Amino acid sequence: MKFKKRFFYAVLILLLLFVANIFISTGYFRTIENKFEGEILQKIKIPGAEDITISRKDSFAIISSTVRNHLPNEKQEIGGLYLIDLKKDGFKPIHLTKDFKRPFAPHGISIFQKDGVTTIASISHTLEGEFIEFFTLINEKLTHQKTLKNDLIFSPNDIVLIDENRFYFTNDHKYKKGLGRLFEDYLGLPMSNVVYFDGENYIEVADGIAYANGINFDTNRNLLFVASPRKFLIKVYKKNEDGTLDFIEDIDCGTGVDNIELDENNQLWIGAHPNLLHFASYAKGKKQYSPSEIIKIQYKNKGDYSIQQVYMEDGSEMSGSTVAAPFNDLIFTGNVMDNHFLILKKRN
Repeated sequence: MKFKKRFFYAVLILLLLFVANIFISTGYFRTIENKFEGEILQKIKIPGAEDITISRKDSFAIISSTVRNHLPNEKQEIGGLYLIDLKKDGFKPIHLTKDFKRPFAPHGISIFQKDGVTTIASISHTLEGEFIEFFTLINEKLTHQKTLKNDLIFSPNDIVLIDENRFYFTNDHKYKKGLGRLFEDYLGLPMSNVVYFDGENYIEVADGIAYANGINFDTNRNLLFVASPRKFLIKVYKKNEDGTLDFIEDIDCGTGVDNIELDENNQLWIGAHPNLLHFASYAKGKKQYSPSEIIKIQYKNKGDYSIQQVYMEDGSEMSGSTVAAPFNDLIFTGNVMDNHFLILKKRN
């Protein structure tokens, strides 16, 4: 009898610790206080602007947009790529893919520029499978170049171009559904990866990541950064000549980091979800709002970095922030499911 009681209490304690770990590790108890030293300059009516990247050289932004009702999706989502000329007033978006004939629900995007040509790569989720779509942009005219499909493009989230042909991308899950997916999401099992394409072959170059999400590459320092929102980490790698990666360190950010953008000083700007359980309920349509956060990381060397909270908001202005793309004194910040994204103006 004593053994049964001890066993029962032991199981009960383990269960309570398990539940407590889920709440603590997903930011459930974080205090959300609205904070931003600036103003909302404009709301741009583009739905589900999950990723935004900016060409500072030519002063334009590319926005990845997909209309999402809830996650996970149960039917083919509809989306497109948009361009905003930052040299013009009004920030009027131009729909670049309105004539694209394939099913297209863009997610992570990346650009590479050379000789006046901008290459755009986009993750695309369709009911036919997961694809990477390539386009070229010349003078606001977008031309589709190719569609890539491979078994290693399994659950793609974000992509970063090294040049016109080579790139890295993240798979955010190992399992599409079932208990495996549930354990990845709620237990934070590190089972996702990073894949490198060298122009001919796909190679897994990093694994053991909990929900590999945003990815970006610092060409000046040859560093690759990968977001692990489930563990609140930015993972730092050194890129080798053959494309393989050497792990350097984890940066503990204290928030559910999503897409990563770099500014002219090689600082990381990241849209984030401070409360992952709240975001999960919002994504399923069970909550009206989900808080948004933006952080900035100044990374110098291993162990030498600083993290600054730039923006925090309860979600009433924009829910579920995923990206923060800086341009001069502006920040373009997108999201998963809202019908608009925000242009923030920092106070001088």
